[in-house]
Amino acid sequence: MCGIVGIVAKQPVNQLLYDALLVLQHRGQDAAGIVTSDGDKLHMRKDAGLTRDVFSTRHMLQLHGTMGVGHVRYPTAGVSSSAEAQPFYVNSPYGIVLAHNGNLTNADELKQEVFVQDLRHINTESDSEILLNVFAHELQAQDRLRIDEEDIFRAVEGVHRRCSGGYAAVAMIPGFGLFGFRDPYGIRPVVYGKRETDRGTEYMIASESVALDTNGFDLISDIAPGECVLIDVHGNLYRRQCAQQPVLSPCIFEFVYFARPDSIIDNISVHKARSRMGKKLAAKIKRVWPDHDIDVVIPVPDTSRTAALQLANQLGIPYAEGFIKNRYIGRTFIMPGQQVRKKSVRQKLNAIDLEFRKKNVLLVDDSIVRGTTSQQIIQMARDAGARRVYFASAAPPVRYPNVYGIDMPVASELIAHDRTEAQIEAELGCDRLVFQDLAELIEAVQKKGKSHVDRFDTSVFDGVYVTNDVTGDYLATLERMRNDGAKQQSRRDETVLDLHNSA
Repeated sequence: MCGIVGIVAKQPVNQLLYDALLVLQHRGQDAAGIVTSDGDKLHMRKDAGLTRDVFSTRHMLQLHGTMGVGHVRYPTAGVSSSAEAQPFYVNSPYGIVLAHNGNLTNADELKQEVFVQDLRHINTESDSEILLNVFAHELQAQDRLRIDEEDIFRAVEGVHRRCSGGYAAVAMIPGFGLFGFRDPYGIRPVVYGKRETDRGTEYMIASESVALDTNGFDLISDIAPGECVLIDVHGNLYRRQCAQQPVLSPCIFEFVYFARPDSIIDNISVHKARSRMGKKLAAKIKRVWPDHDIDVVIPVPDTSRTAALQLANQLGIPYAEGFIKNRYIGRTFIMPGQQVRKKSVRQKLNAIDLEFRKKNVLLVDDSIVRGTTSQQIIQMARDAGARRVYFASAAPPVRYPNVYGIDMPVASELIAHDRTEAQIEAELGCDRLVFQDLAELIEAVQKKGKSHVDRFDTSVFDGVYVTNDVTGDYLATLERMRNDGAKQQSRRDETVLDLHNSA
């Protein structure tokens, strides 16, 4: 998962881009980058690490210009590398800078195609560089000395014809303008907005609306699936549908876990969606467990708080904060290696004994992925003195890998894969386990009459991939590339390379 932002302003954009990346930091903690355009000249700073660590005052002062693109990244390949920090740049044609959130499911075929047919070289293992070169080739095919918005739209049409998977991108051509586009299914989120200043109208494109809000921009709209939105250096805005048959199918896991609660995605409030998840989950508990003996509802911070509070209210049971979170530890389910994950959970959360002692506790989490974190949290509750520990998930069992840009574990590393709910309950070690039903989750997120979503990508729950091109062979390859053993070997190889380069 990554966060992207682009700004066209009437003043320097370096601070605006930095502030937007801080707000989008939850979408990627592996690397950060900013490229600004000062007339025809580009200025770049990117490296591995958090936004606050990548950019010093010295770097910020060098990022001149009134137009720019920013990116925060975590690696879908599972390896940290400054070489794959974004935005990416290609000098032909015109000079193009691009930042991308998502994953191309036909990246291997495209990489060969780009080399053999387009005569372009790919320098990293990132599919974002492939996406950039596909767009660059399609734009070069327009064969014009000076380009306009029509050339950009035709190039994006070419990207949609050739690229499969989930992608939301923001790109910039120095001296020309900024543009964002979204795959024909709208799997990954991207919005745009504007603000009026005494110097004129300024525009921002970003992964989530919260980046606009905190910088004083008003949300105009989501970029529609297949659509391209372009703002030229003069502040003129153009829009065009560039896909043949767009179908709005956003990833439902954005609402379950990834997006900030204060964001609005495809006209759906993430906060309200999570609140409705809690109501639906409470209704299920009443239905399947009417004689429950729950004394207190405790959320697993932070994402599950909204759902847990609504669940407690609906059941008429006290709600309590039982875990204190160390906010300087990253999200655990994307951390490589079971040993690292186990250690990080204990560093990340600490139980308040008084909230657990001699009580039947219902722990509520947004989802259960590997189960490693959940197992430890359940044990922490027992160690804190809980009489019984129940567990509820605001989402259904995660049984299948994500192929559209979330570095979720491979199928064999998911606790729910090939297990019944009773088996998952035994594996976790809780006294009772309750999962949200998929139909109820969809209804909770969609809220009929509130959104224009045609369908959601729910592939992590049901194995149905909306792009219809994910084969068994593809998933088998993914299993080999993403499993913990492969990631550990990649990290060892990278360490050897770093030692060699520093020798």
